[in-house]
Amino acid sequence: MFGLGKKRSKFGKFLDKNSITQIEIAKESGVNRNTISRLAKSEEYSCSMKNWKKIIKTLRKAGYDVDYEDF
Repeated sequence: MFGLGKKRSKFGKFLDKNSITQIEIAKESGVNRNTISRLAKSEEYSCSMKNWKKIIKTLRKAGYDVDYEDF
């Protein structure tokens, strides 16, 4: 089970709901795993638009209909 007892952002909840691991996203998108982890934990943390584009592109390629405003 993912996300038990952890504070999660909208992005983290999305990953948990769809059973996507942070490592999978990091591998496919080329974004550092630590950045993915920070995004999944905190609503206050924001990475560069370049990294968000990579993450969104990876999720869309996997078949998820997501946009920047979703997170």
